[in-house]
Amino acid sequence: MTTKNSVSIINGKMLADSVTKLNPTYLAKKNPVMFTVEMGFFIVFAIALIPSTNSEFVNESRIFYLESSIILIVTVWFATFSESLSEAQAKAKVDSLKNLEKEVMARKLISGYDLIKKDQELVSINDIPTEKMVTSSSLKMGDKVLVRAGEIIPRDGIITAGKAFIDESMMTGESNPVFKEKDDPVLGGTKVTNDRLEIEITAEAGKSFLDEMVGLIESATRPKTQNEIALTLLLAGLSLIFVIVIGTMLFLGYFLGYRMDISVLIALLVALMPTTIGGLLPAIGVSGINRLARDNIVVKSGKGIEAAGDCDVLILDKTGTITEGTRRAIEFVPMTNFTEEEVGQVAFAASFNDSTHEGKSIIELAEQKSFDPQFMEEILASRPIEFSSETRFSGIEFVAKKKMNITRTSDDKISKRLSDLEVSNQQIRILKGSVDSMLKIVTSVNEAELRWKSQEISKHGGTPLVVAINDEAIGLVSLKDNLKENICEKLEEVKVSGINTIMITGDNYLTAQVIAKEANVDQIMAEAKPTDKLNRVIEEQNKGHIVGMIGDGTNDAPALAKADVGLAMNRGTAAAREAANMVDLDSDPSKILKVVKLGKQLLMTRGAITTFSIANDIAKYFAILPAMFMRENPKMGLLNIMQLHNPETAVLSTLIFNALVIPLLIPISLKGVKYKPEAPQKTFLKNMLIYGFGGIVFPFAGIKVIDIILSLVMK
Repeated sequence: MTTKNSVSIINGKMLADSVTKLNPTYLAKKNPVMFTVEMGFFIVFAIALIPSTNSEFVNESRIFYLESSIILIVTVWFATFSESLSEAQAKAKVDSLKNLEKEVMARKLISGYDLIKKDQELVSINDIPTEKMVTSSSLKMGDKVLVRAGEIIPRDGIITAGKAFIDESMMTGESNPVFKEKDDPVLGGTKVTNDRLEIEITAEAGKSFLDEMVGLIESATRPKTQNEIALTLLLAGLSLIFVIVIGTMLFLGYFLGYRMDISVLIALLVALMPTTIGGLLPAIGVSGINRLARDNIVVKSGKGIEAAGDCDVLILDKTGTITEGTRRAIEFVPMTNFTEEEVGQVAFAASFNDSTHEGKSIIELAEQKSFDPQFMEEILASRPIEFSSETRFSGIEFVAKKKMNITRTSDDKISKRLSDLEVSNQQIRILKGSVDSMLKIVTSVNEAELRWKSQEISKHGGTPLVVAINDEAIGLVSLKDNLKENICEKLEEVKVSGINTIMITGDNYLTAQVIAKEANVDQIMAEAKPTDKLNRVIEEQNKGHIVGMIGDGTNDAPALAKADVGLAMNRGTAAAREAANMVDLDSDPSKILKVVKLGKQLLMTRGAITTFSIANDIAKYFAILPAMFMRENPKMGLLNIMQLHNPETAVLSTLIFNALVIPLLIPISLKGVKYKPEAPQKTFLKNMLIYGFGGIVFPFAGIKVIDIILSLVMK
């Protein structure tokens, strides 16, 4: 099937859906304004079909009634079409993910045959057959597959051997391939771009990442939000008021001797009702979900987007949200009687078995400064001391096989002697860790000096690590986590919009204070425990604030569920994804700022179109009201300020304009009005000026142009 045919089918389904939504039962529940318009269509169409009558309430022109009824039903259809169009965009996201679920052939590795590995890197395969081509759906958890360059990974798994770049663009939208190696997870449907990988399947059929995401999107309901419910009630109330007014006008006009045409009265009713916002309201709401889907954010409830628009407190993690989340060593700070070079050598040794980004950066900095240790033989033979949450330090330990003369002073270019200590046959521990944890185990240290130097590091936004040999502190390493690109500008936009930002971090207060100042964050919570997020959410909500936050861990789940706007990272735990009302497929914590910005934009769009819709009534009033009374009372012609051709063209021009406004505003309702971070009061005044004044002027011009065209056509 060609792409062109696929597009035609999608459009056909969308058009069929828009026609199905014309069901009066559906409109009565979902859109009372359009339901009223549709009832007007049935009445006018029925009048057009009944035999000629001399009734005071019916004109003799059948064609006029047919034209009016057609315009009325087209008005309703434009409204249902806008809703179907926005829903079709949401379904397109599901379809794009489902396309990745297609059956692919996989190279299943058969038990009994060996792969040749070297340092966990896939080198080659024995000459004997080691693989069997099977369908991806037949794979089970625990099966191992071989994926070569250019091939699709059949299902979610863990790399057991090999290194390669993975193209995840079809999944996450990230254009650059991602480097993966042993023990890294991979997603089914992504492509290996180079080399080859051995992968162990970890997901059963129907329970992969794709299946979960498709399920999330398909089950993502968009019930009316509180603001939409309030606006719907307002529109329903206005519709009821106008129905009463028009009904009263019908009988008052009759008793006063005016000929009151029912079709003209219905036209006046439809024109005065806020049909524009009534027709576009569903599309505006659904468009929010669509726009977030384009940013790879799955919205599980429309209420989260609305809450984002009202959000006035935003709780942010420091690491990964405000900062890059990858702290790097930037400086070695020696204690008295030691040199920077000596601290670098000890820090190198303590980080030798540390595979974290921080540990690697310490070694890189030491090598960059040529601070390589002179006792590499002992380091290579050492036993690693793993980091744990209890000890909060790591390093190496070894027993010297020969005497090492290590003194504090040296004339060598690389000073490798740190103290006059006999180390022959003695166990040596070289450690690095947080200041508080290291002070518990080092005894040979000037604590006042150590705390002062760590405080100086913290004042510049760094995190201090103490390095030591046995019980003697040698110096500190300064780690710095850089701010994310453009994070200051993004937070400034949030702040201008009237949102208070709170940064939560486990760092000490001084470090947190520096980062907060650099990033322009309003408040900080330093040395925070996992439960502090939930407590802070509850505290802010008790003050009457609408709170947004992010999280990825199981301990974040309660706070995500409690927050008004909860954004979970897809790479986080299932508990976090279940508790939040939004899931970010890219696992980028800074996207919470996009969510808040979109929420504000949705509220602005809804308000702008509502203002425009209500302002339209003034022009429509001056178009239809004179048409109702001009023939019976020529003096009413003074109200015909637009100089419309005749009563029939005046009514038809108004109805046509009223119908055309809906599709003309569909792009704005789907894309949203342009959002600029500024004070809410300023935004309100600007929208009143643009959409309020524009809503008055534009209809006068539009109705007049249509009237001229109709007068020429109807001659």
